[in-house]
Amino acid sequence: MKTILTDPFLPVDEDGFYGRFGGAFIPEILHSNIEKLKEAYARYADDAEFNEEYEQLLSDYVGRPTPLYHARRLSETYGANIYLKREDLCHTGAHKINNAIGSVLLAKRMGKTRIIAETGAGQHGVAVATVCALMGLECVIYMGATDVERQRPNVERIKMLGAEVRPVTSGNMTLKDATNEAIRDWCCNPVDTFYVIGSTVGPHPYPMMVARFQSVISREIKRQLKEQTGRETPDYVVACIGGGSNAAGAFYHFLKEPDVRLIAVEAAGLGVDTNESAATIRLGSEGIIHGSRTLVMQTDDGQITEPYSISAGLDYPGVGPLHAYLAQSGRAEVAAATDSEALEAAQILTLTEGIIPALESAHALAILNQKRFRPEDVVVINVSGRGDKDMQTYMKHNKN
Repeated sequence: MKTILTDPFLPVDEDGFYGRFGGAFIPEILHSNIEKLKEAYARYADDAEFNEEYEQLLSDYVGRPTPLYHARRLSETYGANIYLKREDLCHTGAHKINNAIGSVLLAKRMGKTRIIAETGAGQHGVAVATVCALMGLECVIYMGATDVERQRPNVERIKMLGAEVRPVTSGNMTLKDATNEAIRDWCCNPVDTFYVIGSTVGPHPYPMMVARFQSVISREIKRQLKEQTGRETPDYVVACIGGGSNAAGAFYHFLKEPDVRLIAVEAAGLGVDTNESAATIRLGSEGIIHGSRTLVMQTDDGQITEPYSISAGLDYPGVGPLHAYLAQSGRAEVAAATDSEALEAAQILTLTEGIIPALESAHALAILNQKRFRPEDVVVINVSGRGDKDMQTYMKHNKN
């Protein structure tokens, strides 16, 4: 019997489509795994015991709620009321831990003993390795060889946590290629292995599931904004977007609030008019990647093109189907920040507020130099991760 999944906040149908985007385009060997995942998610998503354990770990282990910080000096600089959602203060340094805990709890209830994951910037890999150490599970992390070199601190953290890092040397040796290898592993080990996808990509129900586990971000924003300002809804919510997990979490509880304007900031790389970019929504066309129909950077004959960004977490040639739908329907505004714009935004935040953001988050912050806000606007920017992992890149930039 087909498992029917719905979500009260997401614009998704029973087949996992967000408008034209989504679905589950997978090899036959994975159909059973996907159906069992849907059954488990349907059983536990609203299960009181499951959610009690999940919420307790978010509180006692991750350190939630993360602050919603009124950045006063940044607000003075840009002439608006700017609030930063401090996901960088989560245990492990990014929002990725929210989904990792929910997914691994689900895996344990399904009787899985081996966890695999892909990672780009390394934060998802660190988060999954952390939860596997906590719960005593075998863990393998696939990471492009290019990213292994530019995110070396996170590689060492993953190893210290007891997980295996498998460098991927195919393609551009980045996030897309790591995902390819993780899916191959899953095809070869369908019985004991659970694939923890780090973003709102992949076959249904992954985009829905990851968005739900990340929705704690927007749930907290609403409550915290009400406490600080007397209103639950900001004028703008801004998040960087690669695959789209931190943006999905920040947008989730505002999707049906038409007065809240959503802005997703892609990685423009060296510019959207160059061949060195990762602005998938701007440059992509409809296609299928990693089990989902979405917007994909590809040639006219459907060959995926290699993205580029200074940020290892944003150079993905696709985007989650939810975000493809939000962009094409006009519900979300899409901007693009170049490498230099992101680096400048990171420097400004550091010098005005004493917060060093991850390069991914710096792309969201770049909107402040692109868009003029009104003095009365309340703008919430999701700072999805901290900049420790990117210090080598920042140091190189500052020398120049």
